[in-house]
Amino acid sequence: MLSYSQGVVLNARVRISLDELLLLQAEARGFSLLPRQPVNSLLAGRHASRLRGRGLAFEELRRYHEGDDIRTMDWKATARLRTPQVRVYTEERERPVLLIVDQRQSMFFGSQRAMKSVVAAEAAALGLWRALDGGDRVGGLVIEDDQIAKVRPHRSRQRAMQLLHEIVRANHQVVPDRKGRHASIDGAHRLNEALKQTVQIAKHDHLIVLISDLDGADDETQRLTTRLAAHNDMIVVAVYDPLGASLQGTPGMMANDRGRLHQIPASASFTEEFRKAFQRNLDRWREIFRSLRVPVLPISTVKSVPDQVRSRLGHPTAAR
Repeated sequence: MLSYSQGVVLNARVRISLDELLLLQAEARGFSLLPRQPVNSLLAGRHASRLRGRGLAFEELRRYHEGDDIRTMDWKATARLRTPQVRVYTEERERPVLLIVDQRQSMFFGSQRAMKSVVAAEAAALGLWRALDGGDRVGGLVIEDDQIAKVRPHRSRQRAMQLLHEIVRANHQVVPDRKGRHASIDGAHRLNEALKQTVQIAKHDHLIVLISDLDGADDETQRLTTRLAAHNDMIVVAVYDPLGASLQGTPGMMANDRGRLHQIPASASFTEEFRKAFQRNLDRWREIFRSLRVPVLPISTVKSVPDQVRSRLGHPTAAR
């Protein structure tokens, strides 16, 4: 995935602070991560997916009564006790939410309001505060080029602060590749490594929110996403910059592709060809996620993140 070289980034906010992520708690309203969604929400059933919500916890085993759902029958207990027995479940009061936050080198790009890395941090903070306010356990994985920081889900402000600290630390570590190194090539594999670790954590009934530009996504990404979506709810927050999507540069301008510099050719059709290639790749992943019933929430770097989230999830005029 091509991105403009660092010199083009003039007006974008480069770093995020902990104070800024804390202030976003007041903005985490007007949208929901629970199953009930407005009809025009990206998470409503008529779109890609209907959230299943919190899991079910076993409460007790009791004798079968007329009208009980036959699917709750415990056949082993029935055979052992010689009377029909059913298993009774109650909805769990809290649900684990895992935020996978991309802070790799490919995220260090932005043309106007903020870098993709900053936008990803903002989106993660909004999800964190919304989930915590809803009574869910919150944890996450922060993807860097050389490591993955992990915070196990827990329903406490202390654990939430730990995750925010990790996001800020990683955000301040990500830098442009000035020396033409190929660290971002290795970083592309970190996306799949984070998903592998998520598979080990999220066995079932988690809400997984992947916040990334999907740089380096491949067949293994699809395989791991398929495994996660089979037993969990999943949302992909696709962070993008309009300039990076269109590459509207002048001939001779340098672009950076994972540590390798390329010169934009003088061909008049290059910009349109690049835009079409970008769109084809985007459409491919949208179709993949749609087939898995995983909604994709596109978030631009040039607009307010809270406003975009509320607009996409069906509450564009919600009071702040």
